[in-house]
Amino acid sequence: MRVKDILQSIDFPVYLAPMEGVTDQAFRLICKQKGADVLISEFVSSDALSRVVEKSIRKMQFAESERPFGVQIFGHDEQSLVAAAQIAAEGNPDFIDINWGCPVKKIVSKGAGSAILQDIPKMVALTSAVVKSVNLPVTVKTRLGWDSSNKPIVEVAERLQDIGIQAIAIHGRTRAQMYSGEADWSLIGEVKNNPRMSIPVIGNGDITSAEKAIECKKQYGVDAVMVGRAAIGNPWIFQQIKDKLAGRDVVLPTYAERVAAVVQQLHAAEQEKGERRAVLEMRSQYAGYFKGIVNFKSTRLQLMAATSIEECERLMQSYQEQA
Repeated sequence: MRVKDILQSIDFPVYLAPMEGVTDQAFRLICKQKGADVLISEFVSSDALSRVVEKSIRKMQFAESERPFGVQIFGHDEQSLVAAAQIAAEGNPDFIDINWGCPVKKIVSKGAGSAILQDIPKMVALTSAVVKSVNLPVTVKTRLGWDSSNKPIVEVAERLQDIGIQAIAIHGRTRAQMYSGEADWSLIGEVKNNPRMSIPVIGNGDITSAEKAIECKKQYGVDAVMVGRAAIGNPWIFQQIKDKLAGRDVVLPTYAERVAAVVQQLHAAEQEKGERRAVLEMRSQYAGYFKGIVNFKSTRLQLMAATSIEECERLMQSYQEQA
């Protein structure tokens, strides 16, 4: 099935953006339950995948309930990218996504991620090789360009469409911006409204609320939006966007619902990677999960020091009893 067909079967799809160290299966499943339409794996190194590194293989695993689901790969070498795409395709995801947008130095220094925005012909050639190597749809996630003087995204989107990608997700920042400043959606809108474009255009960047998602839909006409950092510790944002689209009131989660989600994520992550790592990785999400809860700082600091799931549950329950 084409990506366009998948997206057209959903009323304004909302993606969970792939985020390294965040969007593991435990978190993805909660986001799916809370309204996320399309999920994508954490990005997987094509070099590691082509060497069949176990950790990278695990990153591609998904449950049937996560569909539509894509595996995201990144790299800089045609041979390893093609090999990675073929390995990923063996797991039968709904699509394969190529990361041409990661701005992190350790990725860019290897010529991967957004580094490719300095060499558009190479970007097109590598993408074309992946498209030709698999029978699954291939999509791309990228940025506006390298810096403020180099934003070729309109041309890039056309050229990638011409070689066969089936959708493009655009983060409204350059590589130089990293995650600072405001996302510029005007160029995302230009791509979407370019009469040459026929593939779905997914907008990404600063979708921090249901109101913002609806505003971007109306103003720029994108086919879907992708929620990234705003979903960390706040999987309810997906249902809130759905409610806003349907004209329903946006409802904030209760304390009990927040605790239940944290406990679910902790236990699911424990099954995937062990208790110690599950507890450590959850520390980065408590601020989101308990944002706005009165006098929660002391409990949050204790959660940051907790070393077991049982201790985390006890601390959260203790706060509720005292509140």
